[in-house]
Amino acid sequence: MKLRLKSKQVGISFIGLLFVVGVLACLAVLGAEAFPTVVEYQAILKAVQKASEGNTVPEVRMIFDKAAAIDDIASITGRDLDISKEGDQVVVKFAYKREIHMFGPAYLLLKYSGQSKKTR
Repeated sequence: MKLRLKSKQVGISFIGLLFVVGVLACLAVLGAEAFPTVVEYQAILKAVQKASEGNTVPEVRMIFDKAAAIDDIASITGRDLDISKEGDQVVVKFAYKREIHMFGPAYLLLKYSGQSKKTR
């Protein structure tokens, strides 16, 4: 009669699997809440680029506000833009923060900033 040696089990335990699934679920929820802010940031970049075609400060702000109304941008307005001229081009810069409540007193702070691209 041959004795069988018990081989050591390899793999993840049920408790370990629950832990991994819990961590992945928390990351998925956090990502689902952060994704709309990234989409809004992309819309702001597009609106800022369009607004940089204006010649005066009020015109740039008006163009941005119209684009913001179309794209449903709520984080910033035309008054929040930093408008300057570099050479003969209008440069529009912006910066803002978004807070996402996670749990209890914990928040995720996202800082966004950008500027219009120079055309030439």
